[in-house]
Amino acid sequence: MPRNHPAGPNHKPGKSVQGLAGVGVAALIVIALTMLLKGRAALTEGPPPRAPLTVATIDYRLQDSYLRTVSYLGLVVAGRKANLAFEIPGRIASLPHRQGSPVTTGDVIAELDDASLQAQRQATVAALRRAQAELELARLKAKRQEDLRATDAVSREAFDETRLRARALQAQVEAASAQLAGIDIDIGKTRLVAPYAGLIADHYVHEGTVVNPGVPVVRLLETTQREAHIGVAAARARSLERGRHYSLTLHGRQIGAELLTVRPDVDPVTRSATAVFAIPEGIDVLDGEPVNLELEETVELKGGWLPISALLEGERGVWTVLRIEEGRESTVTLREGVEVLDIRGDQAFVRGTLTDGSRVVATGVHRVTPGTAVQLKGSR
Repeated sequence: MPRNHPAGPNHKPGKSVQGLAGVGVAALIVIALTMLLKGRAALTEGPPPRAPLTVATIDYRLQDSYLRTVSYLGLVVAGRKANLAFEIPGRIASLPHRQGSPVTTGDVIAELDDASLQAQRQATVAALRRAQAELELARLKAKRQEDLRATDAVSREAFDETRLRARALQAQVEAASAQLAGIDIDIGKTRLVAPYAGLIADHYVHEGTVVNPGVPVVRLLETTQREAHIGVAAARARSLERGRHYSLTLHGRQIGAELLTVRPDVDPVTRSATAVFAIPEGIDVLDGEPVNLELEETVELKGGWLPISALLEGERGVWTVLRIEEGRESTVTLREGVEVLDIRGDQAFVRGTLTDGSRVVATGVHRVTPGTAVQLKGSR
């Protein structure tokens, strides 16, 4: 029989050690496989579902038409404006008012040198006085001769000659008087006066300039009565009521202005008629300043009003809204295309596939993804 030798210091582990190592590797494989399966389970389950986003909504109300505010632009125009000129020739002696200065009715705004006319007047006055003196003398002589005719102291021929001379002198007096009146009129024409209260808008000449009759010297704009001339669409202008007050925007403030008239001619290019409004006195405004008229008109288009905050810009500039679709289990949002027809303040008049009573997201639309579940504000 073979003999069993006891293990000594030089004995090797052999197969016993190898068995222990195999058991350890198997245990590691089991652990790794368990962790892998748990990881896959975690990936399959995914993150826990989020709570539905709470949104505010508004009901879309369909209507057959809406009121649109249309703005018409115009200009402030002086009620009267004129280029003033002298009726006689002469040299400009003075322009007492500077450009932009206010004047009242009757103020002298330009003067001609009247020295030559004053000299003519003096000569005419002297001639008139001489003719008047000679006429008085001739009348006295004719009176005496008439008294002497009763005694035949004066011949009929001498008496007639005296009477005829008196008549000739009377004609000279009348002619001199007429000449003097004409000179006085011309002297009056050397002063150019304001026909109405206004503003010196421009000077066309300077002092010392020799002007002919009719040549513009000063431009005068009326300030007591100003008008607003506004071009309004011809079809709309026909509905304006003369004498009624309308609201105009001037300097960013609203003023009431009476409609004076609507001119009958229509601009062939803009197809608009000019409406003339009277601007109330006391309004500080300059000629040529812009003025605005806003009128409401009915537009026969079907649609409804929504807040601008409910609009989302989609592809190619198309606007969309998020419509609420309420189901049994959840409430979701669906994208609906709309066309914006008009905007007034923070509201937009839109039309599209929305039906009357459709509920849409009113605010925070950029936080909502179409198709996701939402919770309506105020509901549980």
